[in-house]
Amino acid sequence: MREVTASQGIMLESTSTRLCEAGGVHYGSPDKDPAARLEVLRLAGELRVPFTTGILIGIGETRAERLEALRAIAALHAEHGHIQETIIQNFRAKPATKLAEAEEPDLEDLLWTIAAARVILGAEANIQAPPNLSPGVYQRLVAAGLNDWGGVSPVTQDHVNPEAPWPALEALAARTAEGGKVLVQRLPAYPAYARAPEAWLAPAVATLVRQASDAEGWARGDSWSPGETTPPTLPAARLTRADAGLARLVERGAAGARLEAPDIMHLFAARDADHAHVTAAADALRRAVSGETVRYVVNRNINYTNICTYRCTFCAFSKGKTHEALRGPAYDLDHGEIVRRAVEAWDRGATEVCLQGGIHPDYTGDTYAGICAAICAVLPEMHIHAFSPLEVTQGAATLGLSLHDYLARLKAAGLGTLPGTAAEILDDEIRAIICPDKVNTAEWLAVARTAHGLGLRTTSTIMYGHVETSKNWARHLLALRDLQAETGGFSEFVPLPFVHMEAPMYLRGLARRGPTFREAVLMHSVARLVLHPHITNIQTSWVKMGPAGAALALQAGANDLGGTLMNESISRAAGTQHGQEFPPDAMESLIRSIGRHPEQRTTLYGAVPEERKQASYAAAELTAVVQTAPRRKPALAG
Repeated sequence: MREVTASQGIMLESTSTRLCEAGGVHYGSPDKDPAARLEVLRLAGELRVPFTTGILIGIGETRAERLEALRAIAALHAEHGHIQETIIQNFRAKPATKLAEAEEPDLEDLLWTIAAARVILGAEANIQAPPNLSPGVYQRLVAAGLNDWGGVSPVTQDHVNPEAPWPALEALAARTAEGGKVLVQRLPAYPAYARAPEAWLAPAVATLVRQASDAEGWARGDSWSPGETTPPTLPAARLTRADAGLARLVERGAAGARLEAPDIMHLFAARDADHAHVTAAADALRRAVSGETVRYVVNRNINYTNICTYRCTFCAFSKGKTHEALRGPAYDLDHGEIVRRAVEAWDRGATEVCLQGGIHPDYTGDTYAGICAAICAVLPEMHIHAFSPLEVTQGAATLGLSLHDYLARLKAAGLGTLPGTAAEILDDEIRAIICPDKVNTAEWLAVARTAHGLGLRTTSTIMYGHVETSKNWARHLLALRDLQAETGGFSEFVPLPFVHMEAPMYLRGLARRGPTFREAVLMHSVARLVLHPHITNIQTSWVKMGPAGAALALQAGANDLGGTLMNESISRAAGTQHGQEFPPDAMESLIRSIGRHPEQRTTLYGAVPEERKQASYAAAELTAVVQTAPRRKPALAG
């Protein structure tokens, strides 16, 4: 059964053997023998099956016998860790049964038992009571210690108690909110088990759970994934105010205090009024720091090769040297083609070319320096934003140079700034899963630190929504904050939600479907609060969030819309539906639609000369998308 189920369960009902004797409610039902049921619970623990159990009250047992049953459940869970939920179910009399005339337990008896279960099973336990059996008293059940309503179906009746209809989900959410709690949909496996599928779930089932879960292990709650065209509408808050503890954390972050990892995880868990409070506070902080201006840069992406010796499990862009698959064949652009694209970008008003590619087995440090020199020879005013820390590390190693000496050589060749990509998640616990042969966290930070020391500023990024949790997000943000406090060299922070569609680890069933929309918006908000006051620019990715999603991120703490790109290959290879270019007029229209002021910027957030602006606007009128020309070696005028 474990091979085809995410969880299983059996009600213990009672450990009282007295109920199995003549005259007892379980007499004549050998499968109700407490020893038999306890053995099922024990075997489930040995087999690592997330398991549901519970007790049935009001069937002739005493309160002392209830406590005995709860202690037996607690002991089994202490040994195996597999009891994911304990149900406290109140008996309902049925015609034509032994207890047809029996008195049902009253509300006070039910509340006493829920409270006893909470005391015995502990704060982390999940305790349930069916809401249809206690209509109208939801708040009292919650106050007694309940934290789960169990299975509530909008399409089927309660077959055990057909006379008791399920509450409508909207009504249940409203009544739950009246008790100061938020109703959150869960999966058959609770979050603790969904977050550790390798330990608790069969491989085929684990894939389905991953695809259906968010970073905390709850049900995703919406069908959106990064790269899709239309974001969902975030539900309106039902609670009237945010949690006081969360509000204090938000206040500390906005004041510039360094939050600790558990604090940051608390912010990432925000829902309902808490979510609204975090996003509103982040937007207010954005307004205080950068005003009502939203900036963007006119640039062009040039991915000079998609041939890569690394096998990062999240990457749908790189290919082997001779591999042809989805999204076209392997390629390696020569200097002439790279320069041609840079010249074309300059003619269309670009102030920056962003250069990144795979780690080609034939590339050396001279290759990267040569690319910079080739562009500078023709376009000395073009800003070259190029080479992730992985490319820098590889280039330095091939020449036997230190990071300092190699970065100094790149700077002399014309390198202006570095993109802070290849960061993915700056936590080696996750890097060991998604990119084990790549630079580790300390190595990535060392490249950034060295670059900053040479006056080369870098961006910073996070790629989230795959196998990591909010714990790893917190560690990542703190690593960036601490380095920025040391060097001041990061120009901006760019959240990059994982685009799953063609990613190898998703296709193998090993990753989530990217972050949920709630999580994607929160990443911008929490980053604003956690990185303040050290990183002042939070950029949103229109390629991954989509224009509508990016607009919402700009109202939740972000203040930058990134680059027009002209050619975007990496996200499109992963499956995003958004176009390759977002021209200046479209960017400015989007920015004005949310009541903000657009402003073209340079890579380092400086003012753009008027003639450059006019060139970009004129080019946008001619074409919305640049079609990349066939590879060739053009003659360049001397």
